[in-house]
Amino acid sequence: MQLVEVTDKKLVDVFHQVPYAIYKDDENWIPPLRMMIEDIFNPKKNNTLKKGNACRWVIYKEGKAVGRIAAFHTSGYAGQFEQLTGGVGFFESIDDQEVATALFDVARDWLKKEGMEAMDGPINIGENFFNWGLLVDGFMPQGFGMNYHPPYYEKLWMDYGFQIYYRQFSYHLNITSPDLPQRFWKIAAWMAKKPGYRFEQFRFKNSEKYINDFITIYDKAWKKHDNYKQIDPQDLRDMINQSKMILEEDFIWFVYHDDEPIAFFMMVPDINQLIRYFPNGRLNFWKMLKMIYLKRKKVINRCRVLVMGVVPKFQKSGIESAIFYQLRQVLLKKDWYNEMELSWVGDFNPKMISIFEAVGGKRAKTHLTLRYLFDRQKDFKRSSIIEG
Repeated sequence: MQLVEVTDKKLVDVFHQVPYAIYKDDENWIPPLRMMIEDIFNPKKNNTLKKGNACRWVIYKEGKAVGRIAAFHTSGYAGQFEQLTGGVGFFESIDDQEVATALFDVARDWLKKEGMEAMDGPINIGENFFNWGLLVDGFMPQGFGMNYHPPYYEKLWMDYGFQIYYRQFSYHLNITSPDLPQRFWKIAAWMAKKPGYRFEQFRFKNSEKYINDFITIYDKAWKKHDNYKQIDPQDLRDMINQSKMILEEDFIWFVYHDDEPIAFFMMVPDINQLIRYFPNGRLNFWKMLKMIYLKRKKVINRCRVLVMGVVPKFQKSGIESAIFYQLRQVLLKKDWYNEMELSWVGDFNPKMISIFEAVGGKRAKTHLTLRYLFDRQKDFKRSSIIEG
């Protein structure tokens, strides 16, 4: 076997070709857009990486590229745990523990040299609603930004010594189903009309205001939890600017109580339903035009909830249900949408799990965020539960 660090354009090509060999016979796999993956590794495009470092490798066996991995660390992620923790991601491998072990070893050794004491994976360099978690249940075409893996990956990771830091659950909700819990929706409608509360749709022209409101809500909602990391406003500006073709203004909502921002909700159309028409993962001008055409032809019938947050003071007020009520009204007008994917919620967040189930969501997929402590004698601790 030969491990090679990705240092030039030719090796970048190899890095992106590896998954095509792994998934060549798997109809469920939808190749990610190459330019989006490359932007993640570009500090000029990914503000998070400016405060860290990353390295990639491919591995050859008998002259063929049979695996790949990336290792990285950022100041925002590394310092929020008991030990300095880096990440590994974009892992692909044939069903061969020797290959997988070599990939994990090179990532571990690089992270050690960078001062890390543990590694989480498979995770992303940036926000956790993209490229995050190992798929272990629900082997179906994934929503946009969600990882897909073969079933044998779980054994490769576990046999190396990774442990479950938390489980991630994805729920599917059929908006058109007559079986949705009517009592929930009646309460949600009542809550949505209570005096003192205002529901406001995102507008690109006022994005700076919403970025500030988002950070205010996020800080209050997550600051005391393990998964909290301070958000740089530039990260959000970059995401909005790079995602304008994907984002729909009426899929993003903010809630205010007496003009104080108290909650947000964001979902996106599942553009994987368009990407499947471009199996090589590359976009050019003509393919972009075709994507726009297909989107207007209403090929997409599913949307994916990316993130939701409510400040603690209002978490038992019913605001979450009122937000779902607002979104349901939007989707009922866009009647070509019939499914909402609620992904993902961690097992550390029982309150949000209960909301997803109360609204009528059915658990469809499970991913794992795994952790490997470099000191093998150190006690392993799972992610703490969010109380309330």
